[in-house]
Amino acid sequence: MYLHLGQDTVVRTRDIIAIFDLENASIAKSTKSYLSQAQKNGYVVNVTMEMPKTFVVCQIDSKTVVYISQISSATLKKRTGFIEDISNV
Repeated sequence: MYLHLGQDTVVRTRDIIAIFDLENASIAKSTKSYLSQAQKNGYVVNVTMEMPKTFVVCQIDSKTVVYISQISSATLKKRTGFIEDISNV
């Protein structure tokens, strides 16, 4: 299954390691450090022209990619379970 992260970006759900709320997660010093290091190493892909709400960490072909999205983490989480919910009906 695929998850739409914004604009023209989709990722396979099996590649997703974690989905973080940017506002809450960026309070921690370790998270700020991780995002800064990922940016310096070129692992960050910004998929929004709006205010970012979420960052999604993916492992794609043994490479870590961090996507910055305007879609809330709650919405992304709901979308990842959409097909499973339908199959349970």
